[in-house]
Amino acid sequence: MGRYRPPRKASSKYITPQGKAKMEEELRFLWKEKRPQITRSVSEAAAQGDRSENAEYIYGKKQLREIDSRVRFLSKRLDDMVVVDRIPEDDKKVFFGAWVELEDEAGNIKHYRIVGPDEFDVKKGLISMDSPLARALLNKREGDDILVQGPNGMLEHYLSRVQYTDFSDDASSVGV
Repeated sequence: MGRYRPPRKASSKYITPQGKAKMEEELRFLWKEKRPQITRSVSEAAAQGDRSENAEYIYGKKQLREIDSRVRFLSKRLDDMVVVDRIPEDDKKVFFGAWVELEDEAGNIKHYRIVGPDEFDVKKGLISMDSPLARALLNKREGDDILVQGPNGMLEHYLSRVQYTDFSDDASSVGV
């Protein structure tokens, strides 16, 4: 029996079309390519004899459990996702999918896009809508001041620009 893990807070169910396509591709790869490959190697290792001391067999079975776990997660998660593929009517207000330009107190400018929790990548400027910064940004307009609780206290940012792109565009093609 495994150790107890308290239930996690459910994350938001919104995703961009690009994020959904990436998750579907991962699911397809795991189920159609990776799992059959590992299954073959496990059956070859099992044919070699004593399974209790066969490291290839034991490791392969562990890999299969991990793949099956990830496939189950992706399948359930994709069934519940809501794909946001439209630009809101008020494009000067921050909603899901917005690219924002923030200026901090020191004058440093950063660009972020608000995306779903399954597709965030801070290095690429993609922040989860469940993050403190994104929650502080939602429903704000260009010119607003944003206060965010950081690890070392409150941080103040100036929202200098809000921009939406067609959701079929790649995130790297935005000129924010």
